[in-house]
Amino acid sequence: MTISSALNAGVAGLSSNATRLATISDNIANSSTFGYKRMEADFHSMVISSTGGSYSAGGVRTTTQRLIDQRGPLVSTANPTDLAVRGRGMLPVAQQSQVTVGNGAPNMYLTTTGSFRTDADGYLASESGLVLLGWPANSDGTIPSYPRDTSDGLEAVQINVNQFFGEPTTNMALGVNLPATDTEAGSAGLAQDLSVEYYDNLGTSESIQVEFTPTVPGTGSSNEWTMTIRDSATGTAIIGEYVLTFEDSRTAGGTLLSVTTTSGGAYDPATGGLIVNVAGGPMEIDIGLLGQSNGLTQLSDSFAPVKITKDGSPVGNVTGVEVDANGYVHAFFDTGITRTIYKIPLVDLPNPNGMVALDFQTYIPSPESGSYFLWDASDGPTGDIVAFAREESATDVAGELTAMIQTQRAYSSNAKVIQTVDEMLQETTNIKR
Repeated sequence: MTISSALNAGVAGLSSNATRLATISDNIANSSTFGYKRMEADFHSMVISSTGGSYSAGGVRTTTQRLIDQRGPLVSTANPTDLAVRGRGMLPVAQQSQVTVGNGAPNMYLTTTGSFRTDADGYLASESGLVLLGWPANSDGTIPSYPRDTSDGLEAVQINVNQFFGEPTTNMALGVNLPATDTEAGSAGLAQDLSVEYYDNLGTSESIQVEFTPTVPGTGSSNEWTMTIRDSATGTAIIGEYVLTFEDSRTAGGTLLSVTTTSGGAYDPATGGLIVNVAGGPMEIDIGLLGQSNGLTQLSDSFAPVKITKDGSPVGNVTGVEVDANGYVHAFFDTGITRTIYKIPLVDLPNPNGMVALDFQTYIPSPESGSYFLWDASDGPTGDIVAFAREESATDVAGELTAMIQTQRAYSSNAKVIQTVDEMLQETTNIKR
């Protein structure tokens, strides 16, 4: 019985070391595979209770585990949509075949790195057939609230490079200095004209035409102007008229003292803005706060448009896409504007090593990994997303070769045990002779 147990233990040792050699072989074979997570084999002794003073060898058995939470070094690339996770968390992806079929929401897979480029349909996909998933943004670039414990809100990131895009102008700020000398008695009282371009709902260029007419008193200085606003899209019809009075005190001279509305939207002293209706809808025009020099002023003897700002953009084409550290996908247009179109979350689980490993360095959650949660990148326990980068294999070739030598010696030793048991059994059968 004892000799047989020794034989069985030797056979178990051969099998266990063969399993360890298989994991080493797999690790070395994938030493250049981006995002590869190394396999590790652990040995566990099997103990059989000894009775009657004799001992039976229990042998050994092996368990294998893929160390998914072990990360490889990051290397720089030239592709802006080469992505890698620095720290905890994983990128959500889907199989390209499921996305293109369009038969419901695709299954979510997880990976730590990928080289994504637009395919024929505009999806950000890798050569291995993985499509990046993200939350789509609203038309204004904001991200709606999505559930974080499910992948239902995720969509395949799709970039339509042939699509035209423009943004209408909805906000404008006027930083203009009006000449104080024009409101003095005896001045010519000539109006000062200002034209500011804006973009309507169809991306067409229109203009707001602002006319500042001074109030010329009989004596002294009025410090008063009438501001008339016209819209070129409505045949220069008046859309707002306001009476502006400026301070002449020593502490706040030249700043707005009051704004009186004749027509159009009322001036809001809390924000310094007023709302007028152009052909495409309401537009807010910021003329500055009362007592502040951040908008309209009246100083000296010159008319000077100091600073004119506005939102909106003309129609343009997508020229490039980048992903920032927080997972926002930005589209760049040939008109010089940038628009947020998606947000990529990072998926985290209590036990990443408990996930089920699949082809192409992808993984799916399992009961052993625990429930997943979709975090904003750089928030909570997750790291950030690095663009222009790939994660290298987590294999340490030198360490694997060292483990291979140890495994080879252990395998040879177990084979020697079997050979010795065979010789002992031969001696036992020779007793009969």
